[in-house]
Amino acid sequence: MKTDYKSGFAAIIGRPNVGKSTLMNHLIGQKIAITSRKPQTTRNKIQTVYTCEEGQIVFLDTPGIHKAKNKLGEYMVNVAERTFKDADVILWLVEPTTFIGAGERHIAEQLKNCKLPVILVINKVDTVKKEEVLSFIDAYRKIMDFAEIIPASALRGQNLETVIQSIFKYLPYGPQFYDEDTVTDQPQRQIVAEMIREKALRTLEEEIPHGIAVTIDTMKERPGGNLVDIEATIICERESHKGIIIGKQGVMLKKIGSAARFEIERMLEQKVNLKLWVKVKKDWRDSDYLIKNFGYDKKEI
Repeated sequence: MKTDYKSGFAAIIGRPNVGKSTLMNHLIGQKIAITSRKPQTTRNKIQTVYTCEEGQIVFLDTPGIHKAKNKLGEYMVNVAERTFKDADVILWLVEPTTFIGAGERHIAEQLKNCKLPVILVINKVDTVKKEEVLSFIDAYRKIMDFAEIIPASALRGQNLETVIQSIFKYLPYGPQFYDEDTVTDQPQRQIVAEMIREKALRTLEEEIPHGIAVTIDTMKERPGGNLVDIEATIICERESHKGIIIGKQGVMLKKIGSAARFEIERMLEQKVNLKLWVKVKKDWRDSDYLIKNFGYDKKEI
């Protein structure tokens, strides 16, 4: 091992929908975390790995920190806030604005207590005028001391190299945790379930609240290795939601399945035979048992 090799953990935190998963996907150059315009898309702490000559960064992508409205919400906030303890450096993503609301102030209070270097990333700067960026930086400087403040655009890939270099500044010297070709510690089945959930969220747009989960019932490779059979169930909270997800004559479910299959085939580099079912589990987001059952980490509940 090189004596100047650095390795450590960088937690990506922020309010829902500020672009945390988009940032992580762009930094590692591969789609692992699902993205959609709906808040609270990420529900588990997702670990991904960036490796280069200089060292290795293990990214911890967390659910958005928000005011919890149900058991699932409490679980997500716990996951995000416990991640602070696992990290060497924190990347706090915010939107480009001079208004700092109660949610951001709550995060700032948490960060002041964690005694870790905090890099503030002002994301989505491609959506504002360049001359406005300094005023956003000034507004955030007033609420706490940051190790660095970096304007960036995760979606457009702007300034992401600066983000990587800044993270390495604050990582300890140490060994490589994962092989060079490892990009995530997520089980394949979980990534497939998340891909289906993303396609459902995107296809349904505003019609269904984000109270859906996906479970993989079976995932088997056929002899010869050229086709994978996957059966999955989309869980929703109400009968009326089930009807919307299936759609008239099954059109919506076919659309979700087709979009998900395309993405899964790209990831697995194999043909996929995907069958989707829809089941109603009333108020599953308020049930510890069902939250555990749908693959969320028991320790965090």
